[in-house]
Amino acid sequence: MTRPIDLDPAWLPDEALRGVGTRRVLVLGDGPLVDTVRHEVAYARAQFGGEQGYDDGSSCELLLRIADSGGADGGGENRGGEGGEGGDAGREGFTLERDGTRTTVTATAPAGLLYGFFHVVRLGATAFLAAPPQTHRPALALRMLNHWDNVAVHPVMGQVERGYAGGSLFWRDGRARGDLPRVRAYARLLAACGINAVGVNNVNVHETEAHLLSDRIDEVAAIAAELRAYGIRTHLSVSFAAPVLLGGLGTADPLDSGVRAWWEEAAANVYRHIPDFGGFVVKADSEGQPGPFAYGRSHADGANLLADALAPHGGTVHWRAFVYDHRQDWRDRSTDRARAAYDHFAPLDGEFRDNAVLQVKHGPMDFQVREPVSPVIGALPRTRVAVEVQATQEYTGQQRHVCALAPLWSEVLRFRPDGDHGPNVGSLVRGGGLVAVSNAGHDPFWTGHPLAQLNLYAFGRLAWQPDADPDELLDEWVELTYTPDRTADPERLRSGLRAVLRDSWATYEKYTAPLGVGFMVQPGHHYGPSVDGYEYSPWGTYHFADRDGIGVDRSLATGTGYAAQYAKPWSETYETPETCPDDVLLFFHHVPYGHLLHSGKTVIQHIYDTHFEGVEEVEAARRTWASLADLVAPARHTRVTERYEEQLRGAREWRDQVNSYFLRKSGVPDAGGRRIH
Repeated sequence: MTRPIDLDPAWLPDEALRGVGTRRVLVLGDGPLVDTVRHEVAYARAQFGGEQGYDDGSSCELLLRIADSGGADGGGENRGGEGGEGGDAGREGFTLERDGTRTTVTATAPAGLLYGFFHVVRLGATAFLAAPPQTHRPALALRMLNHWDNVAVHPVMGQVERGYAGGSLFWRDGRARGDLPRVRAYARLLAACGINAVGVNNVNVHETEAHLLSDRIDEVAAIAAELRAYGIRTHLSVSFAAPVLLGGLGTADPLDSGVRAWWEEAAANVYRHIPDFGGFVVKADSEGQPGPFAYGRSHADGANLLADALAPHGGTVHWRAFVYDHRQDWRDRSTDRARAAYDHFAPLDGEFRDNAVLQVKHGPMDFQVREPVSPVIGALPRTRVAVEVQATQEYTGQQRHVCALAPLWSEVLRFRPDGDHGPNVGSLVRGGGLVAVSNAGHDPFWTGHPLAQLNLYAFGRLAWQPDADPDELLDEWVELTYTPDRTADPERLRSGLRAVLRDSWATYEKYTAPLGVGFMVQPGHHYGPSVDGYEYSPWGTYHFADRDGIGVDRSLATGTGYAAQYAKPWSETYETPETCPDDVLLFFHHVPYGHLLHSGKTVIQHIYDTHFEGVEEVEAARRTWASLADLVAPARHTRVTERYEEQLRGAREWRDQVNSYFLRKSGVPDAGGRRIH
């Protein structure tokens, strides 16, 4: 198995394979994914001198087997959740047990054996210690990355829209990149953290990208072959207007018989080239993308059109709920972008086909550093829902700033839309899955910032087990990626990495947009502060700061009514400033600068204090990182050091612009007497 040598190994350095590679290992079973496991084992043995186990299993220290390939399937404690609907979760599950001197991984299908192998890699030496049998199954059947990669270079967004790690892994200058060993290496990393689906092109489907569905499907098939080797199904973003753009039809009306026939043949053609194709991803009637509204049809009509075309082949359509008016009048405070997804989709609950998944952003706006959980997620009990998060850090530092996002995602997945006695989001999306906008690109470090690799890894692990502890995932990633036990001072390395990563989301929030108000970024590229950058634009991203106060009134009594889209008790909690949590106060309410928070501080003093604190915390993190120079590979350390210089510059800019703006707007001085420009 060849591996590109010019790439950062991320969480699969050779050292992580020591536990497997030093032992006598036997793999039993047949099929392409079992062959992948055999190749992985052979590679590990070649690095560390292990041996192949005897075919009868005698003297074997690690046995990896399909259930009917010798021995019965094991039972035991379920550590990964009960899995999604259907059989996929069973095919991906495995049992780990230690009997005497042998560790055994038993799976009912090859995919489970692959995940079981990588679980042993994660455990390292612990996998060979006495322990009761444990059965692991993914809680979510679909764990998907959406790449916002353009085939042709977009004149504004470039090769990758909202990508901060170089060019695309798949495409370059209008054609397939053709770097298939790198695609396979990427698939290996994804499988090792539990991801099983990838959308290979941008949800904003431009003219060139539209042809991937038809005359350029061979290029997609070549990528799919590499992803398939690690159990990853390929998905394709398509244009709703494809019958017009590609088929020469005069309409894309979802109820037109000719349109339906065109999509049926288009889907059949895809499956002739990619038999295990996952399905389509669609952005429609949003930010200029075509959709069913043009024909007076609903989004259920549009989604069902594609679902019906995919159904005979076992495919799924992921229909994004990111639909809103992006031509708003900032003076009209009755219009609220946050309401849009609920207003459009809640009335359609129960109208979508069984193989249609409504893909809902985790918050009602657009991946801000702090938003309430979208009320749409709890409003669709008869619809399959997937939650979409953003691993690429569009509004959280663009992979130039350290911002570990697992704590944010964990808060979303643990949120209970119906209160303490109702199911959490992680349970509600079992039928749909978890989706992330990818943060990987052609950069040698995969994610541009080496520490941003944690976000990609943690996403996959949370998609497998939504109730996983983010701190434990951080420790898991540190052990794999940096293998501290092989360094001169392992505890200093562990504690240093924890220090710079564990609270980095909270730090980023402190020096950027306060109390859930969001945005305040430079228009267009969204990097760096501009407090009024979108304040008078048509995009609906307002904070409404004036001389008297700040925030958006989304109450039912006096505002846009957005708070009432939640079920009780949240609708009541969010309705008044007195009951609203501080961290989203300005998202729900316009309050005076002197409003007293539950923390005991006024809003204006909170703004000042957190922005000063955020910069101080970045300075401390930079010093901690510098102290690890003797324990981290030079290339990694240098790249992160460069990024910390930019983060500190950016944090100071955010602090100075935000504090100066609100000092001038409010006229209230900082109680600490600190310098504000």
